Amino acid sequence: MLSLLKKLGPGLLFAGAAIGVSHLVQSTRAGAEYGLGLLWALLLVNLFKYPFFQYGPRYAAATGESLLEGYKKLGKGVLIAYFILTLGTMFTIQTAVTIVTAGLANSLFGDLSVLNFGIESISSVEVWTIIILAICLFILFLGKYSTLDKLIKVIIITLTISTLVAVAFAYTEFDTPISFAQILPENRTEIFFLIAFMGWMPAPLDISIWHSIWAIEKKKDESSFTPKHALLDFNIGYFGAIVLGLAFLCLGYFVMFDTGENFSNKAAVFSNQLIDLYTNSLGNWAHVLIGIAAFTTMFSTTITTLDASPRAMSKTLELLQNKSSKNGYLFWILVLAFGTIFIFFAFASEMGLLIKIATILSFVTAPFYAIINYKLISGKNTPEDWRPSLKLHVLSWLGILFLIGFSIWYLRIL
Repeated sequence: MLSLLKKLGPGLLFAGAAIGVSHLVQSTRAGAEYGLGLLWALLLVNLFKYPFFQYGPRYAAATGESLLEGYKKLGKGVLIAYFILTLGTMFTIQTAVTIVTAGLANSLFGDLSVLNFGIESISSVEVWTIIILAICLFILFLGKYSTLDKLIKVIIITLTISTLVAVAFAYTEFDTPISFAQILPENRTEIFFLIAFMGWMPAPLDISIWHSIWAIEKKKDESSFTPKHALLDFNIGYFGAIVLGLAFLCLGYFVMFDTGENFSNKAAVFSNQLIDLYTNSLGNWAHVLIGIAAFTTMFSTTITTLDASPRAMSKTLELLQNKSSKNGYLFWILVLAFGTIFIFFAFASEMGLLIKIATILSFVTAPFYAIINYKLISGKNTPEDWRPSLKLHVLSWLGILFLIGFSIWYLRIL
């Protein structure tokens, strides 16, 4: 078991990046507002996104290079399109996940508004944002990939155990017959939520690129990390993310459905509600334990996204310019950190809006990543033995149609 755990890494980083806003915020809210009525959406989007996420580690294992090198082989325009899309979404995504993390830290560890340097307009959540980003930068600068690899294993194990225990206790307290009636949203508000819910479930598709980069890094640290291990690692991370998505959906249903209580769009208020959701199920004795589990969940998302986007942007520029950059990662991580702080201070009270924008942007760009990932893994740039099976081909075609169809549906109602 220890030997297997040592082999795991990129797949758990994928899970760490995925199990964040999509689970703690969107899945819980879906359960609270619709019961199990959106279970179909959760399962379908995970099914149809599966092959496109898998193609990240599959391509890296087959070729020894990340998806970004593959995109360049498809044409420089593909790489430019990726660069533009990422530049347009990375700051909003990072801000959205950091806001939730800062709100949880404020609820769990206390008010730090005394550190606002006498500026009364700066809230405790904003102070926590700066502290969290500073901690993440410190870890990434000093520990690099190997520290991130070890840290994520502790976080995922803690999160999984605490969440499943919370669901079990919540179920024992749920005295209403469980309804599996499914709902197809009809009005604009419901459709917007559905698209946002599926946008980050289990994660944005561009994480497949991050996964391929992490797989290359893992191979550098662990020479025995074989292609077989890469796919096993991915499947464990992916299906773990699905299980926890279902768990948070059930928690929202068991604890908040039909209570008349709605989640706040303010980070600090939302975080208190989220921790109370757990403690109402487990009892007050579990407040600190569950609070830490929720915080570490979001912290893992914050640090993995802060690491991955700069890696991807630095690598993309290197490929576009045909030259290596010694300080490319450092430049982009600082740009992302300071850009996040700027957006956060400008929209600190609009957590719900930022999350909605980030998740919707992720969904409407999903067809682009699905098509190019499928084209790359199926084409001449991938060794024949590693190209998709017939089943994966069919699932990929259905997945592309699904993502395009829902994107068109959403754009038509704007």
